[in-house]
Amino acid sequence: MSKKTSATVLIGGKIYSLAGFESEEYLQKVASYINSKINELNESESNRRMSAEMKSILIELNVADDYFKTKRTADNLEVDIQEKEKELYDLRHDLVDSQMKQESLEKTIAKLQDENKQLTIENAKLTERVQSMGGEDTDSSDGKKDKKHK
Repeated sequence: MSKKTSATVLIGGKIYSLAGFESEEYLQKVASYINSKINELNESESNRRMSAEMKSILIELNVADDYFKTKRTADNLEVDIQEKEKELYDLRHDLVDSQMKQESLEKTIAKLQDENKQLTIENAKLTERVQSMGGEDTDSSDGKKDKKHK
């Protein structure tokens, strides 16, 4: 738990002593924010003639308005974050799926290359055997065997 701090602040021309678990800088920042709201209200001549109670209510309404607008923005950002996290999850899932497909295809390629190698060896052996059995040759265009004439 944080240590309790205190700060002397000036709000609306009066000195207040604030205490809390936030830093002194934060407490000064809050006081500054309230002073800016008071100054906004006092900029208009008609607002200066209002009662202190009415000014206080208007300042409270302005602060509440700022709060709700900021909260709405934060909520929208939270929804955006959740959507982005889902999108990221889906993309990661797609990536894993693609990697698995790639691995499967690489295995298939390796198997087919091995089969091709075995068939090439077998073809070479058969060609050698045919040639050693009397000079028969295969015609590459139609696959029929022709006997060589000597």
